[in-house]
Amino acid sequence: MPAAATPVPGRSAEPGPSPAPASSPAPGPEPRHHHGAYHHGPPAPPAPPPLRRRIAAPLATLAAVAGAFAYVGAVDPNEPGHYPVCPLLRFTGIYCPGCGGLRSAHAFVHGDLGTAFGANALAVAGYLVFAVVWAVWIVRAIGAKPVRITLGPAWWWGLGALLAVFTVVRNLPFGSGLTP
Repeated sequence: MPAAATPVPGRSAEPGPSPAPASSPAPGPEPRHHHGAYHHGPPAPPAPPPLRRRIAAPLATLAAVAGAFAYVGAVDPNEPGHYPVCPLLRFTGIYCPGCGGLRSAHAFVHGDLGTAFGANALAVAGYLVFAVVWAVWIVRAIGAKPVRITLGPAWWWGLGALLAVFTVVRNLPFGSGLTP
């Protein structure tokens, strides 16, 4: 003979679901604990954004740079009056690292790499670095991989030293080949 069920306070002796007491929270899924029934490992990473969103920034950047190069290619910086004069050159007669950059870009757009390099060799190197970094950026964006380019202090100091040496050398008599 089966044993009689002992009534539990707050529960009905009849089989079936019993109403929850008014003070208890509404039933819901069990919270995720390391020992809970719903735990199946770490949460899944979020899905990457759609392709059009991932490539929007690299394409917008390319469009802006292409637009700037198209403008400089169309409006010749060798003709006076189109662009402002470098203030450092105007007031001191010293070429800054950017002097000749517009003439370099104009020649680059027209395919005259020798003239572009002669106007500002550092700018031409910058165009090539931009092209490589942009290509890496778009390939990684298409593959939904993050792009993190971090340069340590040594790189920044090295870049500053390169700009300083370039500026000094192009203003010395033996560096006249680097002047625009």
